[in-house]
Amino acid sequence: MKIGVVGTGAVGGYFGGLLQRVGNEVVFLARGRNFEVMKKDGLLIISEKESFKVHQYFTDQLSYFRDVDLALICLKSNTTKEVAEKLLPILKKDAWLLTLQNGVDNEEVLSDIFGANRVISTAVYIQASVLKEGVVKQIGRPPRLVIGAVDVRNQDVAEEIASLFNKANIQTFVSEHIMEVKWKKLLWNVTFNPLSALLKISVGNILEHPQLYQTAQTICKEAISVAQQVGMKIDDNFTKEILERGNFAKDHKTSMLQDRLRGKRMEIESICGHIVKKGKEFQVETPVLETIYRLLKYIDSSTS
Repeated sequence: MKIGVVGTGAVGGYFGGLLQRVGNEVVFLARGRNFEVMKKDGLLIISEKESFKVHQYFTDQLSYFRDVDLALICLKSNTTKEVAEKLLPILKKDAWLLTLQNGVDNEEVLSDIFGANRVISTAVYIQASVLKEGVVKQIGRPPRLVIGAVDVRNQDVAEEIASLFNKANIQTFVSEHIMEVKWKKLLWNVTFNPLSALLKISVGNILEHPQLYQTAQTICKEAISVAQQVGMKIDDNFTKEILERGNFAKDHKTSMLQDRLRGKRMEIESICGHIVKKGKEFQVETPVLETIYRLLKYIDSSTS
């Protein structure tokens, strides 16, 4: 299968590299200095068990995706619409799109552009970061994916893609309720990402500080209330599970923190803004999350 990785950051680089290593033809889209380094020296992937290098098929041109069978959408959520619109006339009509992005709104954006019948969603559980241009490091527990079709009639495609990842030694499961799974992942992200990015601290710092722990707990409860009104079957007690999961990622720098430290735009809208806006739509108050959302928007406005 020919696979296109749209966005070679930590997630795209890691999973694309493992898929290529087992014999798939993979094309990696990158930009700027990252592209220049990888084109010259390859992509180095480091994990706690092994390290290996990917040496070919790096490009900064979407035209190289004309014949891919599967496009892995690994972009930051704030660029999904722009890049997807450029991809629409390039991708084959029967090419599938697999979103490995944060949030629960990218599926809607991609479905509006390509049609829901072409979109497969993924909940990604990985602790990974870009150490520098051309180097991705994965730490902690082995990465795990949960895959499901946006249009449930395409669950057989989701199963085929899951098999592809499992053959690359990536633990992958299939779910018929993928958006509920994605909401649960979003709840973890919104509990820790905003605070860590705002204060430039790790997940462990939040868990170990009583006031920050309480703030994270409140954010999680607000977000669960919104999720319930949207129609997700998530129990109030899920807050406890979210906070306990944080113990497995104490040293992890969240994706929003990584973006801020690298001077990049943060995924504020997909991780925070979407929940705040859904809260207003369903008349659910989210005062703590909304305050942090506004502070992050101010910080992000000064980022080029």
